[in-house]
Parts: sequence; structure tokens; C-alpha cells
Amino acid sequence: MPVLLSTDLPFPVFRRGKVRDVYDLGKHLLIVATDRISAFDCVMPEGIPDKGSILTAVASYWFAATEDLVPNHFRGNPAWPAALEPYREQLAGRAVVVEKTRPLPIECVVRGYLAGSGWKEYQAGGSVCGVKLPAGLKLADRLPEPIFTPSTKAEEGHDENISFGRMVEIVGADLAARLRDLSLALYRRGSELAAQRGILLADTKFEFGLSEAGELILIDEALTSDSSRYWLADSWVPGKNPPSLDKQFLRDYLETLPGWNKQPPAPHLPPEIVEGIRARYLDMASRFGIKI
Repeated sequence: MPVLLSTDLPFPVFRRGKVRDVYDLGKHLLIVATDRISAFDCVMPEGIPDKGSILTAVASYWFAATEDLVPNHFRGNPAWPAALEPYREQLAGRAVVVEKTRPLPIECVVRGYLAGSGWKEYQAGGSVCGVKLPAGLKLADRLPEPIFTPSTKAEEGHDENISFGRMVEIVGADLAARLRDLSLALYRRGSELAAQRGILLADTKFEFGLSEAGELILIDEALTSDSSRYWLADSWVPGKNPPSLDKQFLRDYLETLPGWNKQPPAPHLPPEIVEGIRARYLDMASRFGIKI
């Protein structure tokens, strides 16, 4: 199956992320979800067939499911510019035109369970991003309540977990409080809808931007398998990692490789790993009735 690893469209580049290529269309942005996949902040050499289309469809579902909580960059349903017509076939299913914003330099992470870097921090000091947690928690334990644990947003290199106090220094107290409260509300909405489908939303991250008028808007993606940790509820047992419908399958494979220090260049992925990732992303989408 063909994959799209890069784009080269005749429009100014707004930014290129690990997965998305974003072009400047004037008042709007064109976001193209490629089939690239990253882990440990490194982009893998191989892409995942259909991944860009899956991410776009899933993000669109969640933007619609949360628009009563916070506006998102799909506001006004911007028209497909005529200049994009020659590229419609290439971009079909993986590109969206959205409102332009000024992205905030913070990733808004919410954790409902103890996993990933949060588990490692807890083991080291009993807290996550400055949030003190009860003693004796196990890997994958449900937290007493969801916690907000922001991080810096790195285009290259590793994101860095930070305290809420450090976030206040970066964006200001009022905006930091709004971001925290909105992120927790979005997480709760996602958790409720996922639970109805037999899935646990262990953690997720959101990104926000400011519109030209200064309004706070949800951007980039929301509650996808790239930005979230989804577990099968009927297989969840505290003390070990449950089967997941996200990138953990890739991370687990990479952890078995001797000699790779989680720095570029990333190792090549065998076909069974590529297909395993694709199957998990499709499974998650299908559980929400999302057609690809």
C-alpha cells in the first residue's frame, strides 16, 4: 500500500511537524496529515499506510464531539480554495482547511492513569510534573482524579514535562488556568465517550492557539491514537501495560532494540510492526463508527 511521507505544495510553509505539514493560505491554513509516525520524538523511516486519513477522520470526529466545550479551528467550515484543485486527489481524506491561529508553546497533557513518562516520574519521586500522588500506585493504576501535566512543545528533539508553575511563567496565570480547565473538561468528555465503547482513555494531549482576535481555540488534533493512550477496558489490570489502540505497540517494539539511544536516525520498522500499528489505529476508529 502506498504511503505519503512528505508533501511539496506550491504554498508557503507555515510549519512542518513530526506528522503534519501545514501550509499558509492567507486567512486559513491547510493541514496535511502525512503517513509519518514518530516515537520518542523521532520520526520513523517507514510510514503507516492510511494513517493520515485515519488521523484526519478521528480528529474531525472529536472536534465535532467537543465543540460545545471550546471552539476549534474548523469554525466556519472554510471553503476549499480553487488553487488546491490540482492536488485534490493527493490530499483527499488527509487534508483540511482551518482557521489560522498563533499556536501556544505548550502541550496540554491530561492523565487519568499512571503510564509512560508519568510512571517513570512517579517511580523516581512520587509525583508527576509537580503533582504529588498517593504512595503505592502501580503501573497503569487509575489516578484518584485526572491530573493536568503540561509540557513544552518541541518541533525537534524531546518535549519536556514542566510544572504548572513553569507554565504560568510561560503563558501567564489567567491563560494557564483556562488551558488547564479546558483540557480537563476535554479529557472527561473523551473518557466518557470512550468508556461507552469499551475503551479507557489513559492520557492525552491537546494543543491550543489564539485567533487573530485573541480567542482561545483548540487546534492540531484531538484525542487521536497519535496524541492519546487508549487501552482495552476488559484487559486492564493495574501492574502491567494493557493492550493498546495507539502508538504504544511501536514504543514497546523500539524498547526491545539493542543499541538505539532514542536519537535520530530512527531504526527501520519491519512489515509486521507497520501492519500492527495500522490495525490498531483502524480498530480504534471503527469502535467510534468512524469511516476511513
